[in-house]
Amino acid sequence: MPRTTDGDGAPVPQRLLAAATRLFAEQGYDRTSVQEIVEAAGVTKGALYHYFGSKDDLLHEVYARVLRVQQERLDAFANADEPIEKRLRGAAADVVVTTIENLDDASIFFRSMHHLSPEKNKQVRAERRRYHERFRALVEEGQREGVFSTATPADLVVDYHFGSVHHLSTWYRPDGPMTPQEVADHLADLLLRALRP
Repeated sequence: MPRTTDGDGAPVPQRLLAAATRLFAEQGYDRTSVQEIVEAAGVTKGALYHYFGSKDDLLHEVYARVLRVQQERLDAFANADEPIEKRLRGAAADVVVTTIENLDDASIFFRSMHHLSPEKNKQVRAERRRYHERFRALVEEGQREGVFSTATPADLVVDYHFGSVHHLSTWYRPDGPMTPQEVADHLADLLLRALRP
């Protein structure tokens, strides 16, 4: 990856994503031009198009990079050699923390997802579905083992938790009374209480 010549030496794709994220958050995806992004990143349009085929690709990558991290971390929790309750709680708390750590990315995406091309939209939905299915498999594993109640279908349990996660951008503030980990612990505990037999 080519390096920039500015002080922090950040790779060009990283600079473009940082600029796009900031501008999309401040102005909205539809009101941000490619020219504004390249000026903010200190690169040329040619550099943008070398790494990203379009503004649409930038929007996709804003969310995809967060989802990739979350998927890797979920897979690690799911594959750990620990009791199911501990693995699910860890995964449930982790998705809250990683969402809060990337709140701009998540809020931009949910606000602007409808701007994605049909192909990119389909791709993102497939990636999110894979994540949700892996999370649901943890719930189902616990239900099969009798550790979790089967009174509520696993799909509904997953929707309940991710509904809370997707709304974090509407109320969570870094200067608020709770740290990301405290919010994560509360939401994970709520999920586990709902699953107790």
